[in-house]
Amino acid sequence: MNQVMWIILSVIVVSAISVIGIFFIFLKKEKLNSLLLFLVSLAAGSLLGGAFLHLIPEIIEGTGFTFSVSLLLLGGILLFFSIEHFIQWRHCHIPTSKSHPHSLGTMNIIGDGIHNFTDGLIIAASYFISIPVGIATTLAVILHEIPQEIGDFGILLYAGYSKRKALFFNFLSALTAILGAVVGIILADKSTVFAYIVMPIAAGGFLYIAGSDLIPEIHKKQEKKFSFRYLAGIIIGILIMYGLTLLEIGA
Repeated sequence: MNQVMWIILSVIVVSAISVIGIFFIFLKKEKLNSLLLFLVSLAAGSLLGGAFLHLIPEIIEGTGFTFSVSLLLLGGILLFFSIEHFIQWRHCHIPTSKSHPHSLGTMNIIGDGIHNFTDGLIIAASYFISIPVGIATTLAVILHEIPQEIGDFGILLYAGYSKRKALFFNFLSALTAILGAVVGIILADKSTVFAYIVMPIAAGGFLYIAGSDLIPEIHKKQEKKFSFRYLAGIIIGILIMYGLTLLEIGA
């Protein structure tokens, strides 16, 4: 029961982040993009740290680094690639403009809903490994969701949605995280191996998002004066995940 309460609380917090975009719409475009890129670098570091310092070590401790684990890691990478490819949606974190176009708002809502459902499933599975791993996974998702939701809000505004409608549909798509968590709780209750199947898939997904979506976004900024700032963001994200390993040691 304690695990279920942690899971529900975590996905509610993750869903609530969908309204964060409203706090950034008054920033100038240059300042907003600069802030977003730092948040993207922080998210990249947290996802890499979450995969390498929490998820993968827990998998190895529980089952060993078997051939099946390798296949599931690769499967996670291919799954997130497929989601982006087949629904024509990707984890972009820069608001839409004429120089940075996106697909229609409806497609973004659908894609974000599927992504949030997956987040809920991953969060639920991680808590069934241990509460510290669940907390670390939730934090990695939150740090990734902040720039993601700001970008999504900008996409919906650019697509012609009013601020109120953009917030509503962004929040609606975020609620699928709760649905994913409920499905994860049900599956975990029925199978003791569920978490150890989802965890390597989640780790592969984290690596794909960081390596395919976030880091390339940072590389688009070529100015040398920004490079150390974004490197620092990645390192800070990793250090946050490293700090959370103390929770696992004390648990």
